[in-house]
Amino acid sequence: MRKYSVVICGGGSTYTPDMLELLCIIRKSFPLRKVVLYDCVEERQRIVGEFGKVLFSEYYEDVEFGYTTSKEEAFRDIDFAFVQIRAGGMELRNQDEKIPYRHGCIGQETCGAGGLAYGLRSVPQMVELIRDIRTYSKDSWIINYSNPAAIVAEATKRVFPEDKKIINICDMPTSVLDRYLPLIGKKRCEIQPIYIGLNHFGWFTKLLDKKTGEDLLPRLLHDIQTNYEKLHKEFEDEIQGEADHWGITFLNHLEMIHDFPYSLPNTYNLYYLYPNKSYGHYRPDYTRYDEVIGGREKNVFSFCKEIAALGKMKGTKYDISKKIDPSTEVVADMTVDSMAYNDVHAAYLVELVLSIINNAHEFALVMVKNDGICPNLDSEMMLEATCLVGSQEIMPLNYGEVPQFEKGLLENQFACEKLLVDAIFEKDDLKLLQAFTENRIIRDAETAKQIIADFKIANEGYWPEFG
Repeated sequence: MRKYSVVICGGGSTYTPDMLELLCIIRKSFPLRKVVLYDCVEERQRIVGEFGKVLFSEYYEDVEFGYTTSKEEAFRDIDFAFVQIRAGGMELRNQDEKIPYRHGCIGQETCGAGGLAYGLRSVPQMVELIRDIRTYSKDSWIINYSNPAAIVAEATKRVFPEDKKIINICDMPTSVLDRYLPLIGKKRCEIQPIYIGLNHFGWFTKLLDKKTGEDLLPRLLHDIQTNYEKLHKEFEDEIQGEADHWGITFLNHLEMIHDFPYSLPNTYNLYYLYPNKSYGHYRPDYTRYDEVIGGREKNVFSFCKEIAALGKMKGTKYDISKKIDPSTEVVADMTVDSMAYNDVHAAYLVELVLSIINNAHEFALVMVKNDGICPNLDSEMMLEATCLVGSQEIMPLNYGEVPQFEKGLLENQFACEKLLVDAIFEKDDLKLLQAFTENRIIRDAETAKQIIADFKIANEGYWPEFG
């Protein structure tokens, strides 16, 4: 039986403990010989890495586990690289979200001005990281879920055009399905989704029942419209205070479905279609950054430190023995109640990996070059689309023409992202201004100039030098 070697790039991420636990839980389906964490921030990684040592010593002792800041040690002889880096760290995420508010724009880490600023840092680091991985592991799969994934995908398409083992994915569409499918008594593993768009800007247009082939989306949308007032009250009641990001997001998302009742959109569409409503989601002095630092990061790191101090999980409240029973190993429907669990982030990635190693050709949403998938969109656009995933290739399904409303939105956003990547590679200040001005959330050249000026100061040493 073949065993695989995995490196997690961004080993100090708060999402890493969840991934490590899941790798232990699915050991039968995805047998491993080595797991290594790699991060350039040693202090954060040590917190997660010491937790990982305890975890693997108790639940997967025949796996070689470690963490390192050495590229050669991390990348030599690996089969899969899971990439979740954050260029500039949380400190610059804080600036990505707060600087736009100074100029009357939404502060968000992947959309609008903040997302463009983040992309300007991410592209050079991702290109360097991929080159480093390829230096030591020529044939490994590189699965990126670092943000802003659309901009990263546009850049890596250009720099590595022949590398078919670089995959850019996102788990947000998966979260949308997990939120709404229970309304019609279905689970994600029972559905073949048809989805189209750019990353963080797309729509489910069919939800096919795997057994019958029936499109269940019309039924879901009908149920949402019929029971809208009741659902609105339920979503509203679930919100836990003004800082409950996802509670507020899904309430607004429900309202978006009510306004456009013919598809199931990505939650991030809210920023583009409802910029005024989205602007009021946070205060300029308290953004999603503050919520994460005071919530998930604090909780996950405390969890890791406590387990490292205990030196064990078995026999404690953190014991996951019951989850490693092979009879319960169903990734798509997994519920995990430990502190390490954040969302569907890890499960979606592992589902993709299982389809690769088993040559299963399961459906997955992957960012791929258009090349006729949607003939009325730019052929160079990196679409997030339904694909069949096998051991040798990612095969997108032909979608057909997108309607005029969606076409206009996508072409505008693609123009913005393409101009930004042009600006990075050409170090062109004019194209940088054009990219920010083109963005639907900024919308004004004077505002764009002011935001760029502030971002250049905040990102000194991280952004390219523009001329």
